[in-house]
Amino acid sequence: MKLLKKFFLATALATLIVPVSQAKDPNKDLIIFGATVGDHVDLFKKAVKPVLEKEGYQVKVVEFTDYVRPNKALASGDIDINAFQHKPYLNAFKAANQLDIIDVFSTPNAPLGLYAGKFHQLDEVKDGASVAIPNDPSNGARALILLQDLGWITLKPEIDPLRASVKDIDANPKHLKIIELEAAQIPRARNSVDFAVITGNYATSSGLKITEALFTEQSDAFTNIAAVRSEDANKEWVKDVENAYNAQSVKEWAYKHFPGYRYPAAWSK
Repeated sequence: MKLLKKFFLATALATLIVPVSQAKDPNKDLIIFGATVGDHVDLFKKAVKPVLEKEGYQVKVVEFTDYVRPNKALASGDIDINAFQHKPYLNAFKAANQLDIIDVFSTPNAPLGLYAGKFHQLDEVKDGASVAIPNDPSNGARALILLQDLGWITLKPEIDPLRASVKDIDANPKHLKIIELEAAQIPRARNSVDFAVITGNYATSSGLKITEALFTEQSDAFTNIAAVRSEDANKEWVKDVENAYNAQSVKEWAYKHFPGYRYPAAWSK
């Protein structure tokens, strides 16, 4: 009888022992991810985060409303990885602020677009039309390249287009009034200008669809990337995050919810 009781007790205890999933990287349990509000956060929260959690990681998400704090928070160690920017912006920002951070892989990218303001068609542009563009150097340059691709302006041939500013406009035959605003404010300012150049994350977070853009940037120079501190670049958990971004479930979620986006080259392999 005693042996039988011991058998049942052991069986009962065994049913209470639930295997705990362990993170692949034994030195990293918690991953703190940061991004600007909108598509970057949505993709991570709804598609990437569940993949990492299944692999045993705890995941925390920090949302930012500007382009300055995510890189400073990364460099200071407040977050572990961010995904909100393109490489030209990262390179310029880390050089200006002397930050030891590095890009590690590509992420889906909502192209910069020209959206309707008071005017709803490209052929409505007239002499003196107003166009709002982002006032930060990197996205401002993107906007000017977009306007040049449209044929509305011409930039000076000797300048680096990735560093272009309004003073580098060589020809403005339509006499456009280019109004520089903080990127996050432009969606709300559309009713005050004729056209608005809006970054992808702020377009989607304001309810616009990328497919509603009247024109999107043609350059591939502004691919979005994820960044980490240089000391972490080769760690196993970073590779796990990259693999999570490239998971089939993440691709399917992005294809469904992000029409009009550009996707990492790795997704076509």
